Order: sequence, then structure tokens, then C-alpha cells
Amino acid sequence: MELVAQLPDREVQRLMRNIQSRFENHNQRRVPMQELILQAPTWTDEEYNNYLEARKHINKSRLQ
Repeated sequence: MELVAQLPDREVQRLMRNIQSRFENHNQRRVPMQELILQAPTWTDEEYNNYLEARKHINKSRLQ
């Protein structure tokens, strides 16, 4: 902040425009959470059942 305070007004305005531009670009690239979730990969029923079966075996082996 001390360095910014030392800048001439013209440079402070230029810096502010640059920062605002970066934030605007960043916000435009953000994907809403719902859209992100809907685009996420999913398991088929068979893959999910295989996962459940594997978890069952892993949990059994931990109890022994």
C-alpha cells in the first residue's frame, strides 16, 4: 500500500483499471456450482455397484 501511495495519480488510475480488469476476467471464468456438478463425470449403475462391493470387502478386511 505504501508503494501505491507513492505512485502519481495517473499510475494509480492505471493500476486500478488493471486490477478491475483482472477481477472482471476472473469472475467471467467462474462456473456456477450447479453447472459444474452437472458437468461432472458420473458412474454407471454397474460401476457404482462394483464400488460398493469393493468397499464391503475393504471394510470386512479392516475388522479382522
